This record gives sequence, C-alpha cells and structure tokens, in this order.
Amino acid sequence: EELFNYPKFGAPFQVGEYFFFSKNDGLQNQSVIYRQKGLDGQPEEFIDPNKLSKEGTTAIGIAGISNDDKFISVTRQDAGSDWAQIHTYDVASMKKLPDEMKWVKFSGASFWKDGFFYSRYPEPGKGTELSASNVNHWVYYHKMDTPQSQDKLIFKDEKNPTYYHSAQVTEDENYLLIYQAPGTDGFATLVKDLSKPDSKITTLFEGYKNKSTVIFNQGSKLLVLTDIDAPNYRLVEVDLAKPDKANWKEIIPASENLLQSCTTGGGKLFANYLEKATDRIYQMNYDGTGKTEIKLPGLGSANPPGGLQEHKTLFYTFTSFLYPPTIFKYDVASGQSSVFQKTTLKFNPEDYVEKQVTYKSKDGTPVTMFVVHKKDLKMDGNNTAYLYAYGGFNISLTPNFSTSRIMLLENGGVFAMPNLRGGGEYGEKWHQDGMLMKKQNVFDDFIAAAEYLVAEKYTSKERLAIGGGSNGGLLVGAAMTQRPDLFACALPAVGVMDMLRYHKFTVGKGWIPEYGSSEESPEMFKYLMSYSPLHNLKPGTKYPSTMVTTADHDDRVVPAHSFKFAAALQAAHVGDVPVL
Repeated sequence: EELFNYPKFGAPFQVGEYFFFSKNDGLQNQSVIYRQKGLDGQPEEFIDPNKLSKEGTTAIGIAGISNDDKFISVTRQDAGSDWAQIHTYDVASMKKLPDEMKWVKFSGASFWKDGFFYSRYPEPGKGTELSASNVNHWVYYHKMDTPQSQDKLIFKDEKNPTYYHSAQVTEDENYLLIYQAPGTDGFATLVKDLSKPDSKITTLFEGYKNKSTVIFNQGSKLLVLTDIDAPNYRLVEVDLAKPDKANWKEIIPASENLLQSCTTGGGKLFANYLEKATDRIYQMNYDGTGKTEIKLPGLGSANPPGGLQEHKTLFYTFTSFLYPPTIFKYDVASGQSSVFQKTTLKFNPEDYVEKQVTYKSKDGTPVTMFVVHKKDLKMDGNNTAYLYAYGGFNISLTPNFSTSRIMLLENGGVFAMPNLRGGGEYGEKWHQDGMLMKKQNVFDDFIAAAEYLVAEKYTSKERLAIGGGSNGGLLVGAAMTQRPDLFACALPAVGVMDMLRYHKFTVGKGWIPEYGSSEESPEMFKYLMSYSPLHNLKPGTKYPSTMVTTADHDDRVVPAHSFKFAAALQAAHVGDVPVL
C-alpha cells in the first residue's frame, strides 16, 4: 500500500480559459477529472467516476470538445465493457446536458456547428449484448438538445457490415474525414467538404492495405501521416484540388527510425520518432523546416505535445521503467520545457539499472529487450524473473513505469520486456513479420527471450514467470503449450485462446487482418490450428503453474476463451503445481 498510495496526475488539456486534468489521490479505483481557470486557478471536481458505481468500475474518457469551447463530451463505460454512452457537459456550469448516445463502441465525438459526429451500432438483442457479433458500425450526426432517435445517418456501407468507421472534423471545421477499416490493420480514408452543403463523400486513400491519417490542414492542403511507400511512415502534403500521388509534397521523409506519430499545436508540428523502442520528439514548422529536438530527461517514453493553433502552452508526459510519469509544460514560443507535475513515491530509482540488450531469435533475427533489476544483482541463475510481452497489432511496447513492478524489483526480481515481431517498434515490416502466416515468429522471439535470460544467468527455468494480456494472453498460451518445460509460472490474462472461433464473437472478426480466419482457406485453418493454445494442450503434460484471468464484462476477448482454456488445461495437466 505504501508503494501504491501516491497521487497520480494526467497531463492537462486546454478548453478555452479552463484547463482540465485527471488526478487519482492514490488508491481510488478511477481517476477524477478536474477543471481549473487558468494554470493558477483553484481545481474543481468536474466528474468523479467513483461516484457512478458502488464497485468503482465505471470509466470516463474524454470524447470531444466543441470548437467554441462551450461543451465537452465524455464516454462512460461500465464494468469493463467496450459498450459506451456519450454524455455532454456544459464547460462553464459543469452541468450534464440531457443528450445521451447509447450503443456506442470505438468512437469519439467530433463537433461541428451545433452537434457532433460519432459512430454506433444498432441496439443488440436482449441477452446478447456481451457476446453477439457486432455489425453495422455507422457514422451519425447528433444535433445538440435533440433525442438520439433523430440523429442523422451520415455514412453506412451495407455491403461491408462488419467494417468499423470513425469520424473526425478538421480543426478549421471545413472537412469531415471518415476512416473505414475491415479490422485492426489497414483502412481507407474518405473525405467530405463541409463548407459545401451538397458535397459528396469521396475516397481520398483507398483501402485496405495502408494506413493514412490526416494530422492537420491548411485550406485544401492536408498533412497526412502515411505508410504508402514508407514502412516506417512519412508525412506528406496532399492537395484536395489535385490529390494524385504524383502531386504529393513530402514534408517529413521516411527514415530508418519509425515516425510513430505527428501532432500539431501552437502553430507548430511535432514529430514523434521511435528509435530502438524509445521516444524522440522534434518541433518543426508545418512545411517541415526549422526542426529542433525537444530534449527529454533520458531514454524512455513520451507523447508529443498537442493542442489547437491558438494554444501557447502545451503539455507532455515522460516516463521510463525507473522514472515515474512526470508532466512537462512546453512553451511553444521559446521551445522550453519545465517540470509541471512531478510524481513522488517511496522508491529510489538510483538503486536499480535499466538496460536494453539484443538477442537472436530462432531464425537468427536480432530482437531487442529491456531488462530492469537491482544494481549489483548476482547473475547466478537464482533470481526470479518476469518476462512480459505483447507482439501484435502494430503495438509498440516502450519503457513505462509500474508501481506493482517495483515490488518485484525490490525483492531482487528481474523484469524483462522484449520488442517481439508483430509489434510496431521497428515499422510496418516488423509488424508484418509477426502476423498471419508468420505469427509463429512472435512465439519464437518470446521463447528465445526466455532462453537468453536463462543462458545469461539472469534466472533459471525454475524461477521464470511469463505474462501478457489479450494478444499477449495468446502469446503466453502459445509459449506454454509449445515449451511447457521452459517456464515455472504462466499468467495469461484475457487471452485469445481459441484461434479457430475467435471471429464469431463481438468484435473478434476485426482481428482477421492480423490473424487470418479458419474459414478463409484450408491452409489458414491448418496454420491457426498449429498454434491455437486451446487446441495444443496435450494430455499427460506437466504445465507451468498457471493462473488464467478474465473479466465477466469483457466483450472484446469474451471470457469463453479463458474458460475453455482453463478447463482444457486442468484436464490435460499432470504434476502438483496449481492451474487456476
């Protein structure tokens, strides 16, 4: 409790004359959203999610802010479900307005004129809310102070009922952008000119092999972050008057490092690069000139600053394995950063070491891994080690701070986090080398990480634990079924364990671009069958001590995966270690 009980802050964001931020006193289930006038104003409680359910399991997220700074919309999610409602508040009075959007998933609220665009599904059948397949995720426009039943349907695609859609209005309110995705990988980008009432929605970037996101626009010229002809991404200017590729202007060319994201704020452009899985941030002009680095405190993770053109002060957060999240205030005019909110807790980072090592996977591919432990720890193979990874969906695992991990480190444990193929750390090729019929590379990278830790005497097979959640739960399930001898303990959380049927529940079909489907070809069926954790448990095998965890309202990776895996594991397992 001593370690956990310290105040945790989220970076402020500006809404007119007010600044909003989140704060957790230390042991609250959910962070409370506060509002204050100016940077020196007195904080006032805006929304306390802890008061919305007695279990403390209602989560609130910021969905959108109106362009006149009068309204703020939030999503409310209950008991861990992906289902959300959108509620809108008056910024000045802090009063909740009667507008309420139901049956929302994967959507923000993008304001335009006297309402906002958002995406929703039709109301599901009674009793099927947390398990049935979700279809018809369409874009609507809600006019403030009217019932949801009067919302205007803006975009639908009846030929592709399983596709996801998200809507975004440009800062100048002149363009509506709609992103259309079959799943979690590539997407099409569509555009509508909102300044012309009768303009049609047209395709700007065709789907679904690439990812092209509009960052900002100056008139009809859009700044677009794209992986077209650039697996490590680049930023291009696309003029809607002549959008053909031949007319694109390169603003930030592709480089050997991943251009992870771009933001704007205060009249500047910010580029966020990932170099060996640690962040670098540069400020520049909209045309790519005047590039200057924002110096970070060390090697770690930081989100680039962002805001509206008129904002003069922006914020970003920096953290690493040994550096608790610290919020920096960034003055756009001077380019200077200063500490705005520092975390203090009962832990001395000087007692520990964080490093990055490189090891070879089964096929010889070099893979990087972060390793954290006490200074002067004896490398005699007797240390407990916790190996954690994800390896999928283009997600990058970068250095981050965890209070619960400190308990492991204080007790002489080793924490290790490899950057497996399937992740986004080294660009789109790295991602593609760990998806579809190359998914086995991810498990090989993870197993090789474990073998490296044993060979280098960080730990031994008898003292090595593995953990991961969701796609990382699949990773743990595959690793423990392929190499049950290599691990002492396995902690698969909300894992995708039945690879033959995952696409039949809720939003599972959205992962087909990443995993493939057992129904698409005999070859893909065979490949999924070869590693599906549920189908590769062998009777009479001694498996690691295992705790499978899931959640009763998890409607993304439905609990059936974990229930089936746990039952099959208990039936197959021999030996006296528990599987729970």
